[in-house]
Amino acid sequence: MPASTRAAPGGPSALRRGARVTAQVALKLAYPLMFFAAWRYDMTRYLGVALLALLWLQRWIGAGSVASMLRRLTALDWGVAAVLSCACAAIALTGSELLLRLYPTLVNAGLLAAFAATLNGGPTMIEKFARLRHPELSARQVQHTRRVTLVWCAFFAANGAVSAYLALCGARAAWALYNGVVAYLMIGALIAVEIVWRHVFVLPKRPVTVAASLGAARREAP
Repeated sequence: MPASTRAAPGGPSALRRGARVTAQVALKLAYPLMFFAAWRYDMTRYLGVALLALLWLQRWIGAGSVASMLRRLTALDWGVAAVLSCACAAIALTGSELLLRLYPTLVNAGLLAAFAATLNGGPTMIEKFARLRHPELSARQVQHTRRVTLVWCAFFAANGAVSAYLALCGARAAWALYNGVVAYLMIGALIAVEIVWRHVFVLPKRPVTVAASLGAARREAP
């Protein structure tokens, strides 16, 4: 077949995957930007609407389609989504800055519930993520994913507590800085440390250097 008529590797499906990844990154970046908008401008009602749209857009784009999204949602997912949706609607309707400030705490509580629920009986949340790329995991690797899930549970609990304190007692600037910058830096640091630890201590033994592990962390980081 002539080269000019041969389909490019990946073709439209590769373009769709690239578009989905780009959209997911854009939505993740939009979330902290909303906190800075709340700090700089008096637009609480509009942010409530934007947070509601962001909540469901993230789920829809992550699943690939509305039907797939609905199939994947568990009873707990529906419960968390319902609480967050009601919070967004209340922010939009009342214009309450306090409700807006408490929204990150609710998000952390939802993530804590979702991760902690998988610790009883398994597979844990991190094991589910790991098996998307590596379906066959050793017993040692499964145990590692359980420990990492516990670490994330502790992080969400602590992060939610700090966010709640700043929402109730902190200045608007401190609340926006923590939820828009500091929390995301801590998430990035936690992901990087876990990736390095996994490549050095958990994966099958082979010549591995810290530099190589840092390179793997850069490749795998969202």
